[in-house]
Amino acid sequence: MQKIKKGDDVIVIAGKDKGKRGTVLRVVDENKLLVENINIARKHKKANPQVGEPGGIVDQAMPIHVSNVALYNPQKGAGDRVGFKILEDGRKVRVFKSNSEVVDV
Repeated sequence: MQKIKKGDDVIVIAGKDKGKRGTVLRVVDENKLLVENINIARKHKKANPQVGEPGGIVDQAMPIHVSNVALYNPQKGAGDRVGFKILEDGRKVRVFKSNSEVVDV
């Protein structure tokens, strides 16, 4: 089980976008995440007239390392570390380290 999954609300704790919040769009591999409106790069795109795509400069979200983001804790109002706990019914869930609140519902 991973500590950060697709759809989680995260906050950037290091880098040029420090302090910004966003939702995880995709987990690229075990160390990289694609977060909306975070780590935006300007890419030069070549036109493709057969498909009808125009060329130009496009803003594109680039992957960010998992160590540079933290799961956002709404009760704390900041990023928080994540641990794991096994419930009485046998389910393994993620919990916030600061207040032991369950992340997965």
